[in-house]
Amino acid sequence: MALRSTKELLLDAQKNGYAVCAFNAENMEMCMAIIKTAERLSAPVIIQTTPSTLGYAGPEIFAAMVKAMVRECKTPVALHLDHGNSYELALRCADAGYSSVMIDGSKLPFDENVCLAKRVVAHCGAAGIPVEAELGTVGGKEDSLHCDGPVYTEPADAARFVEQTGIDALAVAIGTAHGIYKGTPHLDLERLSEIRKVVQIPLVLHGTSGVPAETVRECIQRGICKVNYATDLRIAYTDGIREYLQQNPGAFDPKKHGAAGMEKVCACVESRILLCGSAQKA
Repeated sequence: MALRSTKELLLDAQKNGYAVCAFNAENMEMCMAIIKTAERLSAPVIIQTTPSTLGYAGPEIFAAMVKAMVRECKTPVALHLDHGNSYELALRCADAGYSSVMIDGSKLPFDENVCLAKRVVAHCGAAGIPVEAELGTVGGKEDSLHCDGPVYTEPADAARFVEQTGIDALAVAIGTAHGIYKGTPHLDLERLSEIRKVVQIPLVLHGTSGVPAETVRECIQRGICKVNYATDLRIAYTDGIREYLQQNPGAFDPKKHGAAGMEKVCACVESRILLCGSAQKA
């Protein structure tokens, strides 16, 4: 099966009341674990890469690798640029064969964010590649992303932003944060409901690692169609390798500790797919 359109996956989730999990991957092993688990659970899934990950291995490498993995896969898999930090990177990912791109101009003034998103939509839309953008900012630090605190999405601004840009999905800021939470996050769920009333395209929740399961479920009930996970998978993969090397201090075969990392990632991915209700939705 070829890579699937992210827009197609999210519109089905929106129609049927579940969310598609979007997992950030850093290497071949994490991609393999995500696809293996999605296939076993018959769940549509999105693999994501961030700008710093693409600085480690470019989008051409990730696109070729994931395309090869899904060739015999019956489960819909999409490949997405997460938090694209420039017009040039968004176009490079689109040209490499990504299913969709995110352009993140959320730290820019409203009008500049609109202009940047419109530029990306003009190029990618012509090629049938969906575009995600963000209004408001998600707090915390993850990867090369850093924000001192969240700037909440205003519903009226969200409606204007979607209308003016022509984007296909909107990431909203309702109190989540990237990275590891120091306490229990408190999300503005009423704000999410107000955004849903005035925005018809699929809504995206970033910074979900560490958000309580019941809160994630309520966000989906209130209109979230795509849920992003990154930190949880990094921790799982690293824990698997660390445990293996502690138990086998003389080991030196990367395939062995890579498999241990993959096993932990599979368990993490399974729990998130079941939480978001996307199992058996392929």
